[in-house]
Formats: sequence, C-alpha cells, structure tokens
Amino acid sequence: MDNKQMLMIPGPTPVPEPVLLALARHPISHRSDEYSAIMGEVNHNLKWLHQTENDVLVLTASGTGAMEAGIINFLSPGDRVLVGCNGKFGERWADLCAAFGLEVEKITAQWGKSIDTEQFRAKLAADTDKTIKAVIITHSETSTGVLNDLETLNRHVKEHGKALIIVDAVTSLGSVHLPIDRWGLDVVVSGSQKGYMTPPGLGFVSVSPKAWEAYQTAKLPRFYLDLGVYKKAAANNINPFTPPVNVVVALQVALRMMQAEGLDSIFARHQRLMKATREALKALSLPLFAADEVASPAITAVAPISVESEQIRSVMQQRFNIALAGGQDHLKGKIFRIGHLGFVSDRDILCLIAALEATLQELGYESLVPGVGVAAALRVMSH
Repeated sequence: MDNKQMLMIPGPTPVPEPVLLALARHPISHRSDEYSAIMGEVNHNLKWLHQTENDVLVLTASGTGAMEAGIINFLSPGDRVLVGCNGKFGERWADLCAAFGLEVEKITAQWGKSIDTEQFRAKLAADTDKTIKAVIITHSETSTGVLNDLETLNRHVKEHGKALIIVDAVTSLGSVHLPIDRWGLDVVVSGSQKGYMTPPGLGFVSVSPKAWEAYQTAKLPRFYLDLGVYKKAAANNINPFTPPVNVVVALQVALRMMQAEGLDSIFARHQRLMKATREALKALSLPLFAADEVASPAITAVAPISVESEQIRSVMQQRFNIALAGGQDHLKGKIFRIGHLGFVSDRDILCLIAALEATLQELGYESLVPGVGVAAALRVMSH
C-alpha cells in the first residue's frame, strides 16, 4: 500500500481536507457577485490575520513575487536601502534590490545566527541626511530556522523617522505574533503555501499609509504588480487581473478555520510544536543549527555530525513517505530542515520523531537510545 505523503517542510505545508475540497469546486467567474462576496470575506479575514486595518492586497504570485511588489511600488532607482542578510532569503532581498538598481548595503550575520540590530541602529543614527529609504528584513529566515528580532529593529527604524520598514513574513505570518498596526510595519509580504494552510499561488502585501505616501513618488517601473491597481480593485472586492479563483475559495475556508482556532491558540500551538521538536532532537543528540533564543516557530534546522543529513532525508522519504527539506546553497548536504508550521498538530510531530528514531537506527546512529526523542516531545506537550 502507498503510504500517505507527510509534508514536514517549510512549504508547501499540509492542507486541511476542507480546504482541499474547496479546490475541487467548479470554477466561478471572477467578475461575478458570488466571487466578490468571497473576496470581501477573504479581505476582511486577511486583515484579522495580519492584525491590521491597512490594505492587505492579494496577488497571483509566489512569496518572491510579493517581495518584488514590495520593492517596485515604494522605491526609486538609486535609493539607498539596508538589507539584513543571514540566510538565503535575506540574500534574495539583496539580489532583488540590486536588480532594480537600488543602492544596497548589506548587514550580514553568519547563517544560523540572528541579525545584529545594533548594526542597523548605528547606520540609521548616522544617517542625519535621511538618505536611507528603506530597511529590509526577513523575519523568519526559512533557510536556517532563525527568527530575527523584528520588534527591536523596527524601533530603530521608527527613530530614524524617514525610512520604510519592509518585512518578509513568508514563514512567520500565521505562525508568529506579528502585530502590524501596533508596531507600525510599513510593507509586509507573505505567501499562501506557508502558515495560511493553502496551496501555493497567492502572495500577500500589507501596505501602511506611510508606504502609500512613498508609492506616490516611487519611480521603478511596474504594471502587473502595480499595487495601486490592486488597492482600487480590493475596494470593490475584486481582482484587477484573473486570479486563481479556486485557490481564493480555498483560502476562504482556511481563514475560517484559523479564526475558529483563534490567533492566540495558533501562536501557542506553533511555540509548542517548535519546543517539542527541538527537545526531541536534543534528546537524540542531534545538533540544532540555530540556538533556542533565536529559534523560529516555523522551521527547525538540524546539523547532524555522525550521520549524513541527506541519508536521513532519503530514508525518511523512502521508508515513511515523510518529506524533510535539505540545506540550501553552501548548507546543501550539511543540514536538514523540519517544517512545523500551518496545518501541523502534536500527532504529526510525534509521528515525525518516531520515524526519525527508526531512521537513525537503520543508519546505525551510535548515539540513539530508542524512545528518548518521543518521550522528550511528549513532556513538552503534556505541559
């Protein structure tokens, strides 16, 4: 019998059955009253999830498409930007900005470490002429499992007064408490295939009034990703271009499920799953790539020493049909990553850890004491 596929990667994430069933509906016209009613509910619930009264605009795009929209709508060629780079997606921001002719200054940290917010503070404080137009940060660095200190960084940006703060929340939105309005975040981008429990296909951009002011003078070229067009359409609960109608219908169902669970419960669940996973890995003597203080509730990266990460991934996939993510760029073959965001439960983590123990035993892992990983996870869950 074929095993049920179990996605334990940072994205796409598992999709609940009611959401999958919504995808199976016959498509409806995206210019119909029925679709507008669905879009109206989605727009309202997206604001709830984002903890904002700002516009949350829905794009037919991946998270990277939302990132690009977050650049081209608010900046001009030659603008000076500070970009935090401590993983693949911070580097992607830097590459994206360079592609559009921005003056990029990287503030870097070793992969697996968090960005030093003090370096940003010093740069911002020294900018008396207010030449820095934006500070760009990846909140949850998907490639390493590090959660950057967005709250502190945002305070430094607010003290600067002029710069926008642009945030990649692709694996933090829906997994981590992110109070957009209370913190005054300007541009926040994310994607449907992560904490939203929905298949890939939709990107989201939250835009503050301050960012809309910058939009008025931004000079980078834009057409399909012109957020002003999306803002006008959203006011009428429509899309400016043909959307993936069934993915929007699926998102409607997913957001209803998230509202039923409640934000506090969602964030508490992700914290519990993160801690259970990390404690289990420690009990199995598998080194964690990021320290507990900077760990992301969405992803845990593991750097095994006496057994190869790709062997672990291979056995987990072939024997148990459990997908784990590998390392990226220079970390390929050196780490594996466990996604525990979105539609993931205690049972999923226990199943994962039990399968991991069996995998380690098959690979002759000398440090294995059978059952200790599952027991460690259970201790966390029992509290």
